[in-house]
Amino acid sequence: MRLFLALLFLPLTLTAQQHPHQYIQPTDPLVRQNLDEWRDLKFGLLMHWGTYSQWGIVESWSLCPEDEGWCERRGPFAADWYGYKKAYENLQTSFRPTRFNPEKWAAAAQAAGMRYVVFTTKHHDGFCMFDSKQTDYKITDPKCPFSKSPRADVTREIFNAFREKKFKVGAYFSKPDWHSPDFWWPYFPPKDRNISYDLNKYPERYQAFKDFTFRQLEELCTNYGRLDLLWLDGAWVRPANTIDRNESWQRGIPDGQDLDMPKIAAMARQKQPGILIVDRWVPGEYENYLTPEQGIPPTPLGVPWETCMTMGGSWSYVFEENYKSPHQLIHTLCQVVSKGGNLLLNIAPGPDGEWHPEAYERLQAIGAWMAVNSEAIYGTDTPASGLFQRDKFVFTQKGEILYAIYLADEQETKMPGQIRLTGLALSSTARVELLGVETKISQKMEGGDLLLQLPESIQQNPPCGYAWVFKIQQ
Repeated sequence: MRLFLALLFLPLTLTAQQHPHQYIQPTDPLVRQNLDEWRDLKFGLLMHWGTYSQWGIVESWSLCPEDEGWCERRGPFAADWYGYKKAYENLQTSFRPTRFNPEKWAAAAQAAGMRYVVFTTKHHDGFCMFDSKQTDYKITDPKCPFSKSPRADVTREIFNAFREKKFKVGAYFSKPDWHSPDFWWPYFPPKDRNISYDLNKYPERYQAFKDFTFRQLEELCTNYGRLDLLWLDGAWVRPANTIDRNESWQRGIPDGQDLDMPKIAAMARQKQPGILIVDRWVPGEYENYLTPEQGIPPTPLGVPWETCMTMGGSWSYVFEENYKSPHQLIHTLCQVVSKGGNLLLNIAPGPDGEWHPEAYERLQAIGAWMAVNSEAIYGTDTPASGLFQRDKFVFTQKGEILYAIYLADEQETKMPGQIRLTGLALSSTARVELLGVETKISQKMEGGDLLLQLPESIQQNPPCGYAWVFKIQQ
């Protein structure tokens, strides 16, 4: 994550508008089926977790020698990059998440209405949260005290726990690896996030890195049960013909710094038929859906997409997190879904293997709302009319049923007595109900608008908080 934080919202908005024109629809029928199923799930969990949680710092990026705010080093080793990298990598020897309980996470996520999970098997720092045979920089190596636990292969444990709850399961995997000597060759210290040597002079070294990466992905696709998603991050590792030198973050990417995605995809789909491949930010046939980050596109994209967003302020664990309110999270979910997208919400476990209590509280609040209103979320899409938002409403549609979701203000705990829905082109026989109540809603058409009159009992005691859903059947 934190791919382009200095330019976070503006480039995401622009890319979200331009990128769909480059989208390539999968042709494999199993991939298309999986993609259709995934689009109906709407709500998923992302988890960034690694040894960096012990310091409560940004995931991986403090290793990157770029003069950017998110790469800033802090603490007693900050003044010396070499000493800092050594101390950072030595976190492996003290990582002991003794409260690790993925069943608890899966139960909380399921109760919130989440239906798929993506876990960081390896971030840019190269530390493997799975039992890779390609490196000793991993949670299962004897140097790591947690390796003695029968649950040391946390990736396996997490995938199994969530599969038990019928989740689709996805593996986040970083294409760059800043621990690998074949990516950051110590002979040439790194200057930025890219490889530290000349590709043209040392092609055999980069080939060794490609082989190493392929073998790690092969391990994930072979040894960890059914995988539904392969979620690849680190878009500066990409083919030369996809580099846009007009984008500032892409100007320094060396030509040929790619991993042979055709070979990787062929292997992945041979091992895992129908797996979705999300080579994020690299347009082409290996980006099965788009992944705007920390923001919502202004309009529907018309192609499969997912907003990945933090529940708090950070992708990684921080000791004191500033979590978004249930109001903001529920509104975000509704706005994303109304534009045809999915929401992948990140929660970061701590060094002890547990979430902050507030994370559970937020999930519980979302779950209470979903218990009343989930039919307006799952299996829906942007309305066929193209109307996704008007005034305080966002809209979703399922078949012939239109859902009008009233996004209440922060302090709006009572429902208005009268609600006017404009521009819906409804028939005079349209029937309206408020999800979560059995009381009949008084309705009439007035100048092409739908006018709803709510009884006092509903006004004072809404069926839920934060957002109210009107189900309209033509």
